[in-house]
Amino acid sequence: MDKRLVTLNSPLEYQIGFSRAVRIGDFIEVSGTAPINKDGSTAFKGDLYNQSKFCIEIIRDAIEQAGGKLEDVVRTRIMLKDIQQWKEAAKAHGEYFSEIRPACTFVEISRFIDVDWLVEIEAKCIVK
Repeated sequence: MDKRLVTLNSPLEYQIGFSRAVRIGDFIEVSGTAPINKDGSTAFKGDLYNQSKFCIEIIRDAIEQAGGKLEDVVRTRIMLKDIQQWKEAAKAHGEYFSEIRPACTFVEISRFIDVDWLVEIEAKCIVK
């Protein structure tokens, strides 16, 4: 079975040594995705809602590069710096996934690599 690696050329992909997404057969796994602009800066500092949307858009791009589509997502994991703000991330998630309705988990973490990140999102797909 072929393994396809997807990169979106984030500086951290090379520094850490990971792919934005990996596809093997009908499965696509998308790495934890933070709100990172192409230049490495944080997008939408202080704005959890827009950071969440930005992460989902990066995830969508990676899935499409792997030959899937957002509708193929079966699981998301949303890691938050402050769980009390979960409704902002949930609002963004709902805008993309209200019809798809993947399994979803929200968790609070102690911190991210960058202090300006408020969210990081993972996704898993099964291509139909």
